[in-house]
Amino acid sequence: MGEIVAVSPELMALLSGNAGSGGLAPFTREIFLLDITVAGTTFCKKINELAPLLVEGTILKMQRDPDNKHDEYAIGIYLDHDRIGWVPRDLNLIVARLMDAGKAFVCRVTDTKWKNEWLKIDAKVWMVE
Repeated sequence: MGEIVAVSPELMALLSGNAGSGGLAPFTREIFLLDITVAGTTFCKKINELAPLLVEGTILKMQRDPDNKHDEYAIGIYLDHDRIGWVPRDLNLIVARLMDAGKAFVCRVTDTKWKNEWLKIDAKVWMVE
């Protein structure tokens, strides 16, 4: 007969995919949804410092900001703890509603290019299920 294995925090992190890039994430898949240009990067005070880290394939977190006074469907885009910008307003409604319903999303950088003082960040948005 099988034995019961204690679930440690390390095992949970491994199973949930939070143990670094090599973690397991059983029964998950990513569904491509959108190509975006990250909005509002000029408002990120650390954009010059963060720019070298924003290479193709960099994973960015997405977080809802329902209390945003400019857009009730606002979704911030973060590199670690730094908000670098937003999902463009004209593309955020459906993603925001899905996020509010508990769906998880991730964003990956596809290209960056400086245009004068503006860092144009192109990315793809994926739903994780």
